[in-house]
Amino acid sequence: MSETKLRDEICRFGRSLFERGLTPGSSGNISLRLDDGGWLVTPTNASLGFLDPARITRLDATGKLVSGDAPTKEIPLHAALYETRSSARAIVHLHSTHSVALSMLPEIDPRAVLPPITPYYLMRAGVTALVPYYRPGDPAVADAIKGLAGRYTSVLLANHGPVVAGDTLEAAVFATEELEETAKLYLLLRGLNPRYLTKEQVEDLVKTFGLKLAEEPHSH
Repeated sequence: MSETKLRDEICRFGRSLFERGLTPGSSGNISLRLDDGGWLVTPTNASLGFLDPARITRLDATGKLVSGDAPTKEIPLHAALYETRSSARAIVHLHSTHSVALSMLPEIDPRAVLPPITPYYLMRAGVTALVPYYRPGDPAVADAIKGLAGRYTSVLLANHGPVVAGDTLEAAVFATEELEETAKLYLLLRGLNPRYLTKEQVEDLVKTFGLKLAEEPHSH
């Protein structure tokens, strides 16, 4: 896909996420890794609902600004995920309500923040890790991501929001949306003793769809 089309894709998906209330104001950011090792990334203080394709930030492989506006301050976050997940071509970071709420609950397991609630959560987002709180843009968050050693495609930043990688922008967006909906389900079901997928059902999904799950999801 040409760089022009990729810029348009970032704007299209950004607007869709914003219009459905999945990331308010100028929160959230999107990046795409290009064939030359450089990136396209949404600018700092830009609303995902009102992106201009010509002003999207273009960085070279060393992270130097080539064109467009100044990049998001969350660059260390994106860089760390790309570095540890070599297959990742796109990353979506949102401040979506239910995922943020989930990240603040005392009972969640940092190695698997959600139990196996639905097959599509496991098929799209896999298993999600929790990273402790760091202030936005803090370079230390990169070390926390690197500490996960690329085992996770979806990560939840405590009190902040999800960061999800995909082999295409569409895959990253769909996985982020699946994570948000599953967080919503978890909050709706909390305290109601729901039936989650059994170990055997999870194993069947792994076998049938060739899933590579970071940790074995388990009931909370």
